[in-house]
Amino acid sequence: MSAPLNGCAVRKEFLRGQTVIYKLSGSTFVNRYFIIDHPDARPLLAFPEVVGYDCYTALLQATADTLPALLGEEADGGMDIFTILRGGLNYPLEEAAHRSGIPVRYMHFVSCERIIQNHEILGLDVRYQKITPSADRIIAIGDILATGDTLRRCLEHLVMEFKTFGGSIRKIILFTIGGSRAVDLLEGLTLSIRESFPGFEGFDCCFYEGVFTVYTDKGASGINTPDIDFGWKGGIVAPEFRTFICEHPDALLEKCIIYDGGARRYEIPLHIEEVLEYWYGILERADIIDRNALISEKLGYDAPLEYEEWLQATALAGLGDLHALWYLEHNMFERLPALRTVAEHRLADINQLKIHYEDK
Repeated sequence: MSAPLNGCAVRKEFLRGQTVIYKLSGSTFVNRYFIIDHPDARPLLAFPEVVGYDCYTALLQATADTLPALLGEEADGGMDIFTILRGGLNYPLEEAAHRSGIPVRYMHFVSCERIIQNHEILGLDVRYQKITPSADRIIAIGDILATGDTLRRCLEHLVMEFKTFGGSIRKIILFTIGGSRAVDLLEGLTLSIRESFPGFEGFDCCFYEGVFTVYTDKGASGINTPDIDFGWKGGIVAPEFRTFICEHPDALLEKCIIYDGGARRYEIPLHIEEVLEYWYGILERADIIDRNALISEKLGYDAPLEYEEWLQATALAGLGDLHALWYLEHNMFERLPALRTVAEHRLADINQLKIHYEDK
C-alpha cells in the first residue's frame, strides 16, 4: 500500500452556503478528490450520541450543496444512485438530488454480505440486487470506506452488470466518511473500469470533514480496532472540523472519527454498547495510558509543534492564516482533563442516552 496523500496540496475550491469544498491536488491523481465541510456534519463525526435519523440529516445539506457543484452543466442530464445496503442508506443522495433539482433516473442497489466460516471473514457475497443498466450514466454512491473491500466488490459487480447488459458508466461520484485507502482503491478501479468502458471519466470522491486513516494497531489506548477505527494521523482534516474538535475537546478522545454507521442508525442499542465498552476500557486503563501519547495520536502528529512544522504535518499549508487553530491544538495538552475525568463524564452521558433505547 502506498502513502497516497504524501505531497498532497489542499486548496479551497468553492463555497456554497455554509458548505466549504476543498480540493486535493496530487501530481499523479487520475481522479478528483474533495473534502467537504458543513456545520451539520461535524457533530456526526464527533459525537456518538448522534444516532437514528439524525445520522442521515447531518449529511444532507453538504451533499445537496456539493452535487450541483460537481455536475455543473451536466446536472440537467440527471444521474443514477447506487446504494450498498445497509451503510449506504445513511447517505441522503436521493433527497439531496431532489433538493438540488437534479433528476434521478434509476435507483440501483445491492446487498453485500460477509462470508463467515469458523468466525473468519472469508470474503463478500452479493446476495440481492436491483440494477438497471443503461448507456452513458453518471452514478452517485454513498458509503463508509475503511479497507474498501466492500466498495470494491460492489463496484466490480456493478460494472459487470452494466457491461453484460449493454450499459456504460461515464462517471462515479462517491460520498464517503472514509480513509486514505480510498485513493489507492479508486485510482486502481478507474484503470480497470476503463477496460470495460473506455469513455469512463473517473471518480469524483468527496470526503466529509477529512480524509482519515485507519488504525494499524490498538493505538496508545491499547483498545482501538485495527483496520476499522478511523484516526487523523497521515490524513488531511478540514480546518473547520479540527477547530470544532478543539472547541469540544472530549470528542478528541473518542474511539474513532465515526463508530459503525449502520449500527448507530439501525441497531442503536448495539452502537451504545460499543461506545460504553470503549469508555469503560479507558476508565480501567486510565492510570497506565500515556495521556500525552494518546492526545498526540488523536491530533495526528507528535506535538507540540511550531507553526510552520504544524502546517506541514497537517497538510494545511496554503489555506491562509491558521494561527488561531494552531494555538488551540497547541494547548490541548493543558486543556484536556485527566483521562479518568473524561471517561467518567462520557460514561455518564452515554448511560443517560442508553435509557431511551432499553427494552421496557
